[in-house]
Amino acid sequence: MTTSSRQRMTELSRRFSELANELAESPEKEAISILHAMIQESRRESLTNSNIATRDPDGAFEKIANLYKSAPGMEGPAENPGLPAGTPAPDFTLADSNANMVSLSDFRGKNVVLVFYPLDWSPACSDQLSLYQSELPEFQKQNAIVIGVSVDSLYSHGAWAAVRGITFPLLADFHQKGEVSRLYKVMRQTEGFSERALYVIDREGVIRYSHVSPLIHHIPDIYELFKQLDEINKS
Repeated sequence: MTTSSRQRMTELSRRFSELANELAESPEKEAISILHAMIQESRRESLTNSNIATRDPDGAFEKIANLYKSAPGMEGPAENPGLPAGTPAPDFTLADSNANMVSLSDFRGKNVVLVFYPLDWSPACSDQLSLYQSELPEFQKQNAIVIGVSVDSLYSHGAWAAVRGITFPLLADFHQKGEVSRLYKVMRQTEGFSERALYVIDREGVIRYSHVSPLIHHIPDIYELFKQLDEINKS
C-alpha cells in the first residue's frame, strides 16, 4: 500500500468514526461496527503479510502471527461489575514488555483508555487490540493514550506485540497475579484472568466511562468509546 493510499484509508476511517457517532444504538450499528473491524483487520494483515513475505520466505512468522485464528475461544458471562464512573482511578505501577515500570500517574494531563483483556494470543483479544492499534491516530486526536493490561508476563506481551504490530503499552499484571485487575474489580477468580473491560480516565485521574463486556468474548463498541472521549474533551 502506497503512502497516499494509507493516508486515504486513515481519512476515510476518521470520517466513518464521526458518522458512526451519529447513529442510534441498534443491531444495524453493531453490524456496521463489526464490518469496520473486519476491514481494519484485513488491512493490517495485508500490510503484515507484505512485510513477512520479504523477511520470512518460509512463513514461520506468519504462522505465529495467525495462531489466534485456531486458538480456543472464550465464552461466559461477566463475573464482576467493575468500578463505576466518577471513581478516582486507583494508581498502579506495572512492567511493560521492555521491563520498564509504567505508572498510571505518568499520564496525568491526558485521557487514558485503560483496556483490561483476558489473555494474549486469544482470538477476541487479538481482534480487539489490533483494532485499537489501527485507530491510534483517532485516539491521538482525542488526546488519549491506550494502555493494555492482562495477567500475561512481559515476555508474552513482547512476543505478542511484535507479531500483532501493537505499539501502545501492554502491562503485565503478572505478580502478584491479577493485583491491578482486582484493584479495578475485574478479576475473574474462576479462570485466573480479567474481564474484558474498558475505563476512560480523564486528565485529572477520574474514571469518566466504565464498561465490562456482558459476555467475555464481546468486543466493546469502539464508536461508543470515541463518543465518550469526545464528550470528555468537550466538557
